[in-house]
Amino acid sequence: MLEKVGAEVLAERERVAARARDELVAAGLPVVAPGLNRALSQGVEVTVDPFDDDAGGVSVAWRSSPRLESCLLRAAKLNLLDDPAFEHQRVVLDAMLAAITAILESAGFTVRNSLNDYAPCTLDVPAGPSGSPSWGLREEELTVSGRSTGSGGSAGGSEY
Repeated sequence: MLEKVGAEVLAERERVAARARDELVAAGLPVVAPGLNRALSQGVEVTVDPFDDDAGGVSVAWRSSPRLESCLLRAAKLNLLDDPAFEHQRVVLDAMLAAITAILESAGFTVRNSLNDYAPCTLDVPAGPSGSPSWGLREEELTVSGRSTGSGGSAGGSEY
């Protein structure tokens, strides 16, 4: 039986997953909300595995639109192996996983192809950055124009 990781490790995985979601949204990618019904979801799916094994941790996958997935299921059920949806889905997955990898690595994450044999088209994200994100508020954005908070200045003045 697989053992679960401790509370500290799980909390770190949750932090990395949340930060990865934020970075991917900041880049403009749609991100699947945790717990969203699979029939309604499309975009980047970031999940946390609570188990202590090589395949555990933070996983990232691309979920194509429900319509494309429906076409794939239909072709598979009818054994239509030459259906163009299969090749298109492969190209989509390759492109999106490459883009996700580039975005996360640029933001300071460690990204690798999944070690989980049951999830071949996913990425593992074993570690993430701890500093401020590149898209975060800058100090100069927090300063109100025309107001001084230093000595000698008037915080209540009207210097606009």
